[in-house]
Amino acid sequence: MKPETAAAFSLLSAQAVRTRAQTMLALGLDGKLPNFNVDLSRLDAVATRVLAVTRQAYPSLDVPFHSRWRHFVIDGQDRFAALAQRAFWPDRAARARAEFDLAIVSVFLDAGAGAQWRYSDALSDQEIGRSEGLALASLDMFARGAFSSDPKDPLRVDAAVLSDLSADKLAKGFQAASDNPLVGLEGRAALLRALGALVKDSSGVFARHDSPRPGGLFDHLAALAEAGTISAPDILSELLHELGPIWPSRISLGGIALGDCWRHPAMTTSDATNGLVPLHKLSQWLAYSLIEPLQRGGLTVTDIDGLTGLAEYRNGGLFVDAGVLSLRDPAQLARAHDAGSELVVEWRALTVALLDRLAVMIREKLNLDAESLPLAKILEGGTWAAGRAIARELRPDGSPPITVTSDGTVF
Repeated sequence: MKPETAAAFSLLSAQAVRTRAQTMLALGLDGKLPNFNVDLSRLDAVATRVLAVTRQAYPSLDVPFHSRWRHFVIDGQDRFAALAQRAFWPDRAARARAEFDLAIVSVFLDAGAGAQWRYSDALSDQEIGRSEGLALASLDMFARGAFSSDPKDPLRVDAAVLSDLSADKLAKGFQAASDNPLVGLEGRAALLRALGALVKDSSGVFARHDSPRPGGLFDHLAALAEAGTISAPDILSELLHELGPIWPSRISLGGIALGDCWRHPAMTTSDATNGLVPLHKLSQWLAYSLIEPLQRGGLTVTDIDGLTGLAEYRNGGLFVDAGVLSLRDPAQLARAHDAGSELVVEWRALTVALLDRLAVMIREKLNLDAESLPLAKILEGGTWAAGRAIARELRPDGSPPITVTSDGTVF
């Protein structure tokens, strides 16, 4: 293997995300970052805020994992559970494939929707925006068989259907229109087409026991499991290696597409990865979301804390709005920033590192350890909800403190 290729593979892991995020935080604490100041004295107040939000939502602290499945619960009603109850699957593996199908497509459609878009939900008669709206729209399309090539088996996602998915079909399913604009619609459709093409061409991974479908990844992971056990970081590693080629071409190294990985001049190393900051937000969100289907499919998932916090605008907005992070130039708050800008890369990496610090503080306040309160539960309890709540307190539309220009594939 060429040195550059080996260097590229070293960035396709949760550990690489965590290590470089901690390096970014160390630079920030030393005052060596171009965009942000870091004030850790404000972190305790954030921990208190997150705990309050968590106790309100989960008084017994019986917090589920942060995953896409939480967004299918509307007004206390679990829409997917109701759908699954009516469905027939011959065995646990068949159900797991369907759940993988749904999770993969729904997560890949989960980049920021923008402040204006809403999904009109017929069952609750509500207009639902952002991640919950995106989740519900994708679930409704899945339930209608919009991604299936077999009318007799609607609850599946077929590679052939994805590879021909038009932006118009996606817009119809998501009720997007000129008066209800969905940010990055074309990018989302292109991402799913790329997913369909990759799945069709990778039958050894995605068609072990069925025709090519994203859910075939369940069988691939099950085959890799040792004695029915697989670690969460290994799930992420497989996602990054098997699905990495579908992401828009941003940075490649040694012929390997690096996905959600960006340049920042402060990240200096002595090898070919110099200046590169991996974040892998959507892939980690997907890894978290595959844990429960794997468990229901009969596998044991270990080292869930091996994954990192998610570098997205709710978690990141929490630290900015609470004053842990402040911009050296406050005028930047009035501008929109590209996802690949130094400012956004810096913000996202700092977010990952601060989530680790915050998790330690919250566990200490509760006298719990990482096994009983993993990061996945702190995110759900948690930081994401606290980030949304403080945004609504400070801005009428609940928008994040920093505006990021999205193509529908990152934030």
